[in-house]
Amino acid sequence: MNASEEPHRAESHSQDAAPEEDAPGRHRATQRPGRRARMPLWLDTVVTMVVALLIAVLVKTFLIQPFYIPSASMNPTLLENDKILVSKLTPGVFDLHRGDVIVFEDPDNWIPGDATENPTPRVRVMMVLSLVGLAPDPSQDHLVKRLIGLPGDHVECEEQGGPLTVNGVELDEPYTNQATSPCQVAFDVTVPEDRVWVMGDNRHASADSAWHESQGENGFVPESNITGKAEVVFWPVSRWGGLGDGRDSFTDVPDQP
Repeated sequence: MNASEEPHRAESHSQDAAPEEDAPGRHRATQRPGRRARMPLWLDTVVTMVVALLIAVLVKTFLIQPFYIPSASMNPTLLENDKILVSKLTPGVFDLHRGDVIVFEDPDNWIPGDATENPTPRVRVMMVLSLVGLAPDPSQDHLVKRLIGLPGDHVECEEQGGPLTVNGVELDEPYTNQATSPCQVAFDVTVPEDRVWVMGDNRHASADSAWHESQGENGFVPESNITGKAEVVFWPVSRWGGLGDGRDSFTDVPDQP
């Protein structure tokens, strides 16, 4: 008897509860906890801007960074005032290859002076915007060149005006200034461990590894100084294009001897 009465009471309780929830007072009481207090417009705007800046900083720090080209040393691949995007996933997530266009920090005072020491108003604005990746870095402590030699590679120009060889293979370099020769000076080097050898595409107008080596200076760039691999020209619009064709010139170059 008791066992058959308990389910009956439980069912009756459930049927009685439904009308109580439909009562006007109960209905309002159950809806209040679910409501969200609206954020003031000014606070919503501030939060949105902070989140956007954080995303921009993270992208600039870990993924891509814009740079501008201040000289003709990479002509015809890059012209003065071109703006490029550099992938910071290479090196790191992806490996560097001979023929890549890379951006690196000045290894040994290759660039005289510093534009940010006595900045103009325009440079000041760019300095601020560059912190969040919204403008190219106006500081003059980065260079852009083409990666020619990896650690262990034997890079040689037998004579001024002659061809460039890597590990004994003479290179065909369509990306260089064809009005001049591949070698502005003679040199014969083997790239040390953790260093690379870089050269400008406008060989006779580039203060690159070869030029600094000929001046009795350090021509090698520490791999730790490499900021990333230049991927595209994004400005001006008429110059839109990728920068990934240089590796073809090194297809026949063997590994280090």
